[in-house]
Amino acid sequence: MNDVTGRPERIAAVELLAKLVDEGSWQPWDIELTTLPDDPKYAADITRAREKTGLDESVLCGEATVSGERIAVVVSEFGFLGGSIGREAGRRVVGAVRRATAERLAVLALPASGGTRMQEGTPAFLQMVNITAAVVDHKAARLPYLVYLRHPTTGGVFASWGSLGHVTLAEPGALVGFLGPRVFEGLYGEEFPAGVQVSENLRAHGWIDLVVGVDDLSATVSRIVGLLDGRKPDGDSQSALEDGSPVSAAAAWDAVTASRAADRPGVSDLLKRSTVESIELAGGGEGDSRSGIILALASFGGETAVVVGQDRNRQVPGALIGPADLRLARRGMRLAQGLGLPLVTVIDTPGADLSADAEEGGLANEIAHCIAELTELTVPTISVLLGQGAGGAALALFPADRVIAMENSWLSPLPPEGASLIVYRDTDHAADLAAQQGIRATDLHASGIVDVVLSESHPDDRDFLPDLGVRLSGELTALNALDIDERRRRRADRRRRIGDVTI
Repeated sequence: MNDVTGRPERIAAVELLAKLVDEGSWQPWDIELTTLPDDPKYAADITRAREKTGLDESVLCGEATVSGERIAVVVSEFGFLGGSIGREAGRRVVGAVRRATAERLAVLALPASGGTRMQEGTPAFLQMVNITAAVVDHKAARLPYLVYLRHPTTGGVFASWGSLGHVTLAEPGALVGFLGPRVFEGLYGEEFPAGVQVSENLRAHGWIDLVVGVDDLSATVSRIVGLLDGRKPDGDSQSALEDGSPVSAAAAWDAVTASRAADRPGVSDLLKRSTVESIELAGGGEGDSRSGIILALASFGGETAVVVGQDRNRQVPGALIGPADLRLARRGMRLAQGLGLPLVTVIDTPGADLSADAEEGGLANEIAHCIAELTELTVPTISVLLGQGAGGAALALFPADRVIAMENSWLSPLPPEGASLIVYRDTDHAADLAAQQGIRATDLHASGIVDVVLSESHPDDRDFLPDLGVRLSGELTALNALDIDERRRRRADRRRRIGDVTI
């Protein structure tokens, strides 16, 4: 429900907990505070805040079950001095996060705050460093840290523990921003541009993963924590896998043409039809202006993975993969590494953005860092050539422990038409160059670059996505059984094979 300003009505911390946690499961961790500061005016402010809210500080910390998932909860009370963080509130948050780490619990932080408590000045301001350090240690223990940004969340809270979530959710219509609009107007004599510091706008720009109403929060958090905890729903999988190419080789140009078919499924279809459970995070959502990169959590036959994929069906017409898209891809790599989950990259792109904005935005730099980060990950990695694989945008997601390719997929330095322009100064020789360059999935398998080529032909006209999902489940099971040293050895062998390939 929104108030007369169009913003959501503020929900008290106790009321929010009642909506969020399972009945009777809340166990507070806080020791009640009864002392008051020496400053009489500040002491009076604290006393009024306690009487108004029935709470002793601006945060409540404890544990509960959320739709059956046991988690630690840190929730702000905006009615208590604007949810501001002073020394005592900061100590409370730090203690709760560190206790959750010790007890191996996921943390859900639900801030609603104007930031630092001005009455306490710099010592309170520096509590953001202590809270951040506790969150960093929690994440280093590969434990989930989720954030639900409530109305309003601004200042140092947003710029520290409010922006560190493995997954970041937000309340619809919430004011979320670094500098509060009232402060901006007072400092600069003009209103902050409308529509910028709104959760939906930050979602569209990739800084928030999901905008979720309070009534849907419990179910959403439970799904996410269940996936991150590696809950294994029933599903088909294979434990022993064989390399192979069970398909006959079609002409290279036929594969290129098939990969560009308008009705060819993309990553979003893969998540819907090949997984037991999946949650799309940043990228690719309605209103998203970027170029089809999707970040998701998904369970293939019960094996949970982070998925980073290029979905040309989600691209804005005329848009191509740019620097911001690859930064999102790198976020997915860090998410997988931080949580100790396998990473699945899905390649289906006609190429990267060739524009002045892309050059100035560091496109080449982002491609290089994607490749570097992929080669250094210690978690299992799988790359799927789903369709088109043109240029640096494809290369950025290619290095992996295992590579699966659909039979009509391909990988090349440029689209065949671009290669023809370079060699012949026309596009008439695109089909010839596609054949000469060895870009087909079957060519790549013969060269040892691709491990498995999956057929796209089915007598009953069903699509290939369910088969791909089953294969991914088996590949993930097999990779999870290998230690990092063995996977590193196999990665080195693959790079050696690439260096030995001749056309």
